[in-house]
Amino acid sequence: MNASQFLIDHGASVLFWVVFIEQVGLPIPAIPLMIAAGALVGAGKMSPAAAVLIPVVASLPPDGAWYYLGRIKGGRVLGFLCRMSLEPDSCVRNTENLFHQHGARSLLVAKFIPGFSTVAPPLAGIVGMSAMTFFFYDAVGALIWAGVSAGVGALFSSQLEQLARLFDQAGGLLLALVSLSLTGFIAYKFYHRQKFLRGLRMAKISVDELKQRLDAGDPVTVVDVRHPISLELDPETIPGALNLLLEEINHRHHEIPRDRDIVLYCTCPNEVSSARTALLLKKKGIHRVRPLEGGLNAWRERKFPVERWTNGTSGATRASPTPLASP
Repeated sequence: MNASQFLIDHGASVLFWVVFIEQVGLPIPAIPLMIAAGALVGAGKMSPAAAVLIPVVASLPPDGAWYYLGRIKGGRVLGFLCRMSLEPDSCVRNTENLFHQHGARSLLVAKFIPGFSTVAPPLAGIVGMSAMTFFFYDAVGALIWAGVSAGVGALFSSQLEQLARLFDQAGGLLLALVSLSLTGFIAYKFYHRQKFLRGLRMAKISVDELKQRLDAGDPVTVVDVRHPISLELDPETIPGALNLLLEEINHRHHEIPRDRDIVLYCTCPNEVSSARTALLLKKKGIHRVRPLEGGLNAWRERKFPVERWTNGTSGATRASPTPLASP
């Protein structure tokens, strides 16, 4: 049985499970299959309702499960999903930026954006979006996603049918080329990620050294580079820390003193937000910058004092320090 006949005979079932598995979080792209379903619609071999509604029905259960896991488990779910990404270190940051800018409306386009599609549902639960709001925007977004994909397939059905015939004729050779291309893409992303991490291996400062220097009264400026969403969900900070976003460096770098050491911290994997901020500050002429090894989590593990961030804006005032325990 060739590929085209297989899709005609089993297209609805395959479409459902591929979409379902993708929304669970596995890196299986569903859009190509949805476009193929649209091509079957254009050829009169699948109903438009099936091509559009099956992906919607398949996506809602896993999206709902991730939403409720986000409400129950919080940021740990987001970190777990981002570790499944090819770019885990930027996954959380990119998701937070989109969600912070557009809120619930970001769910309308989330499924078109690799990575964000899976991370958006738990983030909606984490930030406390109501279930009614989430399921409305998620369902509408899934409908747009399925409709556009099927529409593209139907519009170019004749060209896609020719491509399918070529695939059937080429058989194993074309499949091998596709597999090789996919493997090469994953290897390319992995290589560049490792290269990037190697470039970030600058001199870090340990939490013990930072605490000693602060206790000794050394002139050290501590900067919290976490996103506002992360601050709202986890409002504890190192006492006296300035909040400065990675995205604000261009117009706020003048707030960073040049005559002392600058310690940057975050709660992201590999302290990447801190390291990226450090690289940007170096380009602005601020060279005495060091990421905090282990970030805020390492600071709290040593039970050093923290204070609570009390305002939703950058550079916000903070409450009095609240020690977790005596150092």
